[in-house]
Amino acid sequence: MKKQKNNPKLLDIRLVGDKVLRLQAEKIETFDDEFLAFCDDLIHTMYITDGVGLAAPQVGVSKQVFAIDYEWGGEDSAKKNPLIYVNPEITFSEGSITHEEGCLSVPDVFEKVKRPNHIKIKAQDRYGNPIEEELTDFPAVVFQHEFDHLKGVLFIDHLTKLKLLLHKPKINSIKNKTNDNGENIQKSKY
Repeated sequence: MKKQKNNPKLLDIRLVGDKVLRLQAEKIETFDDEFLAFCDDLIHTMYITDGVGLAAPQVGVSKQVFAIDYEWGGEDSAKKNPLIYVNPEITFSEGSITHEEGCLSVPDVFEKVKRPNHIKIKAQDRYGNPIEEELTDFPAVVFQHEFDHLKGVLFIDHLTKLKLLLHKPKINSIKNKTNDNGENIQKSKY
């Protein structure tokens, strides 16, 4: 059964404690209608949950794909420019930038993270076509944040022990909702 392109689904977000968030994501091999529909679902969910990026593991799919909109300014933003990155690689990084980050999978936790501020990347688009880009500053931060999800890394893993300690009660309260199957799913409230 094919999905309507203009009728994407809202996907549930996996929260810290869910085992899928700690897996190494698998490469995408097939660029079929089902995959294209999943990309639409990922973009739709990113916008509805007011994110600037969303990786497949965050919706329970351990595959190497994420959506980003570097220009998205929230619900009131009229401009949308969603991008899909498939099987991405960071081929070069340099410099340093410290930027406050948050994550849909770690709700209500925000902290400054230091990352390279200039990266070169290779990936594929949703149709399998090659992409090569240089990203700096905010786009570089967002890309690296989403790229980490494909490696089973969350932004809180970049925090110093002291900063992590400050957020430990909130993180533990989220993790404590993980069920016996290793799932911690935030059902869509939209």
